Amino acid sequence: MDHPETRTRARMMVAGIAWNAAGRGLPLLLALLLTPILVHQLGLDRWGLFTLALAMVGVFGVFDLGVGQALTRALSERIGAGREEEAAGLVGAALAVLAAISLVMALGLWLGIPWLVERGLRVPPALQPQAVAGLRVLAAAAPLIVLNAALWGVLAAYQRFRAANLVTIPVNLFYYLGPVLVLLVWDSLAAVMLALVAVRLANTLSYLLLLRRLVRQVLTTPLRLRLVLPLLRIGGWMTFSGLLTQALLYADRFLIGALLSLTAVAYYATPLDLVMRVWMLPVAVAQTLLPAFASAYATMPRQTASLLRRGGLMVMGLVLPVGLLLAGGGQQVLGLWLGAEFAAGGGQVLRILGVGIFFSCLAFVPAALIDAIGRPDATARFALLQALLYLPLAALLLLWLGIEGAAIAWTVRCAVDALGKLWLAGRLYPAVQEAAARLLPPLALAAGALALLPAVPGLAPAALLGLAGLAGFGLLALRSLEPEEKARLRGLLRHPGGALRAGSGV
Repeated sequence: MDHPETRTRARMMVAGIAWNAAGRGLPLLLALLLTPILVHQLGLDRWGLFTLALAMVGVFGVFDLGVGQALTRALSERIGAGREEEAAGLVGAALAVLAAISLVMALGLWLGIPWLVERGLRVPPALQPQAVAGLRVLAAAAPLIVLNAALWGVLAAYQRFRAANLVTIPVNLFYYLGPVLVLLVWDSLAAVMLALVAVRLANTLSYLLLLRRLVRQVLTTPLRLRLVLPLLRIGGWMTFSGLLTQALLYADRFLIGALLSLTAVAYYATPLDLVMRVWMLPVAVAQTLLPAFASAYATMPRQTASLLRRGGLMVMGLVLPVGLLLAGGGQQVLGLWLGAEFAAGGGQVLRILGVGIFFSCLAFVPAALIDAIGRPDATARFALLQALLYLPLAALLLLWLGIEGAAIAWTVRCAVDALGKLWLAGRLYPAVQEAAARLLPPLALAAGALALLPAVPGLAPAALLGLAGLAGFGLLALRSLEPEEKARLRGLLRHPGGALRAGSGV
C-alpha cells in the first residue's frame, strides 16, 4: 500500500516537480530558438493563423470533459486507500467514453472550420484554402489530445513523473522541430498541421507503452461504463471551468483578429504565447501536487496545508524572476528574440503581460487543491463570473488602447483569478486558511514590484527595482517556512540528485 504520507513527502514532491519542469523546459528552449525561423518561414499572416491553430489545440484539451484530472484524483484516492485493483475498470471506462466523445467533437470542428476561416476571422482570401486545409488536419488530432490528457492523468496518479517525462521530452522536441523541417520541403499550413498530428500520435503510443501492464488489465476487464459516471459528474464541472478558462485565455486574440487584423494578432499573440510558456513551472508543480492533495486531504489536513503553502512559495519563487525580467525589459527581450519590428509592435504588451503571468501561475496551486477535494464546481462558477466581467472589459480596452489595453485586461483578470482561488481554497477547506494567509506578505511585495516595472523608463532603474523586489520577496518567503522546512531545503540544495532519483515512480 502506498501510504498518503509517503506520497506527500518533500523529496517526492521536489522530484516530481523537477521532472515535470524538465519535460516542459527542454522543448520550450527549442521552441524559443525556432520561433524566429518559423515566423520567417510562414510570414506574419500565416504565423498569426499558426498561433490561432495552437489556441485550437488548447481548446481541444477541454473535450475530455474533465475526466483526465478527475481520473488522477480518483486513482490517487484509491491508491492511497489500498484499492489499486479498481484501477483497470475505472481507466477502461474512462478511455472508452473519451474516445467516443472526442471523435464526435472532432467531426463537429471539421465541419465548422470553413465558417470560422471565411466569416469568423479576417483571413485574406489567398490564404483561406491553406487555412481551411490546415485547421481541418489539426481537428483530426482532437481524439489524440484528449486521450493523451487522460493517459497522463493515470501516470500522474501513480506519480510516475520520471518515466513519463523521459519519453515525453523527445516527442515534445519534435512538436517544434517538425514544422520547421516540414516547411523546408512543403510550404503549406497543412504540412505543418500534419507534423503536429504525427507528434501527438507518437505521444499516445509512448504513454500506452509505459502503461502496458495496466493496458493488459484493461483489455481483460469487462467494460463497465457506470464507473465513469462519478468522473463525469466532477469532470463536467471541470469541463465547464476549462471551457471558460480557455475562452478567457484566448478570447482576446480572437477579438483582435475580428476587430483589428492578423498582423495585430501576431504582435499580441506572440508575446502572450511567450509568457504562457512560463506555465511549464506551475503546471509542473500542480501536476505533482494534485495526486498528493487527493491522497492526503481527507486524513492529513496539516500536511495538506503545508503542501499548499510550500507549493505557493515555490511557484512564486520560480516565476518571479521571469516576471521581473519581462516586466522590466520586455521590449529588449522581444527585440533580441524576434527583431526591432516585433519589439516596436509588441514590446509594451510583453511588459504588461509579464506582470499578469506571475498571478496566473500562482493560481495553479489553490486550483489543484480545489480539484483534489472534489469541488471544481466552485472554480467553474468563479470562472463564469470572471468571463462576464473580463470579456466586455477586454473589448472596451482593446478599442480604447489597442493591444496594450487587451494586455492590461488580461493582467487584471489574472490577479483576480489568483487571489480569488486562494480565498476559495480557504473557504472550502478551512485547514489551509492560515497557510494561504502566510502567502500574502511575499505575494504583496512581489506584486508591487511587478506592477511598477512597466512604467519605469530605462533598464538601470528597472534592474534596481527588480533586484530589490526579488530580495524582499526572498526574505519574506523564508520567514514563512517552518524550521524543519528550512532544514529540508538546505538538504535538498546540498544533494539535489537524491531528489531526482526519488521520482522514478513505480
